[in-house]
Amino acid sequence: MNRLQLNGKTVLITGADSGIGKSVALLFAEEGANIAIIFQSDIENAEKTKNEIEYLGRQCIIFKGDVNDIGFCQKTTEEVVKKLGSIDILVNNAGVQFPNNDITALKEEDIRTTFNSNIIGMILLTKTVFPYLKEGSSIINTTSAVAYQGHEELLDYAATKGAIVSFTRSLALQAKSKGIRVNAVAPGPVATPLTKETFGEEKEDESKSPLQRNATTAEIATSFLFLATSASAQMTGQVLHPNGGIIVNG
Repeated sequence: MNRLQLNGKTVLITGADSGIGKSVALLFAEEGANIAIIFQSDIENAEKTKNEIEYLGRQCIIFKGDVNDIGFCQKTTEEVVKKLGSIDILVNNAGVQFPNNDITALKEEDIRTTFNSNIIGMILLTKTVFPYLKEGSSIINTTSAVAYQGHEELLDYAATKGAIVSFTRSLALQAKSKGIRVNAVAPGPVATPLTKETFGEEKEDESKSPLQRNATTAEIATSFLFLATSASAQMTGQVLHPNGGIIVNG
């Protein structure tokens, strides 16, 4: 019988009510982890994810709120530790995007929402969780291939994803002495509810990978699992690129 790779671990993950986050949460639960989920609005899908995790025999608690609110981050972190005993792995996955192919038409509100959700909220939650992490803990951030390639319709979104790469590398340097690893995953085109909502049901990302199809969220989740386990013990400050063969620099 194979040993569960995350047996007894507690994972806090944002944006796990659907998409990549949900696939990561389910895979981690399959590997023995108890899961805490932060979601912003979709209570129906969050409850469904919770039920699926509990069906696997793991504990799951969900929190509705905005990671851009430091008070919410602090209260949620304390509740996770109180109810599940610890936080061993933090997965910063939540994000939004508002496509626009004309910079002059970008709405200030959308720009600020994108930065607040994608990078500022990530930093605030990490700041709150960090004191609870210990040697052997792991932080995994979701960035994107657009951080390296750019995207003509996602100027502000791509900028936040580039910031996530820099945040990951910098925090890895700071966390090294504590034995905490900090890495990121940069998917290419992925079939998720967010991309469907953004670009439509039939349209795949215009810069298709050499594999000529969007990845599934389950295919991306395995990269997160690798970074969460001791198999990646020599990796920190790194970015994995499950993008179907797109060549990126940086």
